[in-house]
Amino acid sequence: MKADIILSGVGGQGILSIAAVIGEAALKEGLYMKQAEVHGMSQRGGDVQSNLRLSDQPIASDLIPQGHADLIISLEPMEALRYLPYLKKDGWLVTNSQPFINIPNYPEMEKVNGELDKLPHKVVLDVEAIAKEVGSVRAANIVMLGAAAPFIGIEYDKIADGIRRIFGRKGEEIVEMNLKALKAGYDVAQSMQ
Repeated sequence: MKADIILSGVGGQGILSIAAVIGEAALKEGLYMKQAEVHGMSQRGGDVQSNLRLSDQPIASDLIPQGHADLIISLEPMEALRYLPYLKKDGWLVTNSQPFINIPNYPEMEKVNGELDKLPHKVVLDVEAIAKEVGSVRAANIVMLGAAAPFIGIEYDKIADGIRRIFGRKGEEIVEMNLKALKAGYDVAQSMQ
């Protein structure tokens, strides 16, 4: 098993929570893991990107070379485009359809969508709308994780267990909301394949 995953988005969208849940699931699976965090993690609204490498063999580097990512999970469509050079030809992109417009020269969405439409393997969904349906827009990142779950290479139940462990200290209500968000994203991704 080997999975090279790029997580991207904007500060404050919950990229680190996604990485923490995947990491927790990977460790329970007995996998090796390396993670490299790059770009404005502490800056709300700044671009955020993290490399997450999982394998059943030891991993030498925490950085993913261009053209080697199996999966890009992006909470922001323009940020998804920024990391496309890292995606393998048969890799998957799972991205939010809704922009987080944080710069004055944000490209027109028609252009962004035109580039996304060129990809053969993609899931594009409005994670905020789905998160609202399950109870909280704050769970949009976990909806995204659910949509990406079929492509990570770790069983869905192990990812759900990761959510229980990561969010457990916040109480059962938060755990249940995040599990509903995970399932909602997963169901949407399954229906789009």
